[in-house]
Amino acid sequence: MHDVGGGVVKLQLSDAQRSEIEEIYNVLQQGYDRVAAEMEFSCEGCPDNCCDSWFQHHSHVEWLYFREGLAELTEERQAELRSRATDYILACGAAQQRGERPQVDCPLLEDGLCSLYKHRLLVCRTHGVPARMKRPDGKLLRFPGCFRCQEVIRKRYPQGEEFAPTANRTPMLMRLAKLENEVLCNKRHLMEKVQKTIAEMILEEPPELPGF
Repeated sequence: MHDVGGGVVKLQLSDAQRSEIEEIYNVLQQGYDRVAAEMEFSCEGCPDNCCDSWFQHHSHVEWLYFREGLAELTEERQAELRSRATDYILACGAAQQRGERPQVDCPLLEDGLCSLYKHRLLVCRTHGVPARMKRPDGKLLRFPGCFRCQEVIRKRYPQGEEFAPTANRTPMLMRLAKLENEVLCNKRHLMEKVQKTIAEMILEEPPELPGF
């Protein structure tokens, strides 16, 4: 990060912070792969595409990492993605006005694949297999996985979904929260909570940190 004047600080990742988020992502991927292998679950041949699911993302550090990947693209490609992101937001808004949960292709989707795969966000990396996490208040949350994974669970674990393996996200989410605080210089309480779709992260710059 560096001071841009006017009493604000522009957020950016240090090399160590970038390495940390990449390590968090790697460990989450290993947990996903372990559960998928144990269940013999695969996305191959799935008639659906999870990249039309409506998700919001919730950390500045992921936004910064994602924007680094975006900045590596050509200006022409970035302009194309901004146009797609604008269309995405309009389509999602129309669906919400109809009282529907949006189901619109992610602006990064290209021939069924993510065009910023290396820089995809946590939700994109972990959706699919069953997972669990413990909130700071101690409440345990469970996520059943995608519809295809739930079909696998019903066949392989007829005694109940609680017998299926789950990926434990808690340790890595704790590391992510710690990294978020570090990136924000322990001023997280001064920042608005991130609630952004990928399209919004394409169109908007991460907010600046109030100066010291």
